[in-house]
Amino acid sequence: SDTAIRFDVENKPGVSNLLTLFSIFSGESIPDLETRLDGQGYGTLKVQTAEAVIAFLEPIQARFHELRADEAALDRILADGAARARARAEPTLQQAFDVHGFLPRR
Repeated sequence: SDTAIRFDVENKPGVSNLLTLFSIFSGESIPDLETRLDGQGYGTLKVQTAEAVIAFLEPIQARFHELRADEAALDRILADGAARARARAEPTLQQAFDVHGFLPRR
């Protein structure tokens, strides 16, 4: 049985999928990963892919927890984003109201 870790979508779709994910989350090229994992088993590929995903997500999770710890700051960030979105959307909405003959916005 062919246990080589190589990118081959047709014959090794699972391995190819893991290599793609590993490449995306680690920043390493697929050929470099194939070389580095040469002679390793599928278990190594799975573990190292999971570790790359976890490492990628750690700063996102840290920021999430930081924001959730200060509800007032989170509310301010959300309110600011909503105000900026409204300001940006207003001209388009007004144009749609004008074109379709709706009553003016209040």
